[in-house]
Amino acid sequence: MAERVAFFPAEELEVGEMRQAHLPDGTAIALYNVEGRIYATDDCCSHGAVSLSEEGSLTGAVVECSWHFGTFDVTTGAAMGMPCELPLKTYPVHIENGIIHVEV
Repeated sequence: MAERVAFFPAEELEVGEMRQAHLPDGTAIALYNVEGRIYATDDCCSHGAVSLSEEGSLTGAVVECSWHFGTFDVTTGAAMGMPCELPLKTYPVHIENGIIHVEV
């Protein structure tokens, strides 16, 4: 069974905002609020070693990497724009008692 990791209250992540968080093993993930729904992906761009949550920009469900302007769909992890070709790993998100939980 997958482990669920608790982070912070969902209300603290406003619509259109993204934030970095760390899994127990130290892996950085990005949490996104897209129209009131929370999504989670790896935080590192699959094309270059840059934090999407700290260096990128979120427009709707698309995060753009600031280094080479590649884009990803945060709802699926799919690479959408060159030079990014590899998808981001995604994580199931659950809201329990108002707190964001991510399955790992």
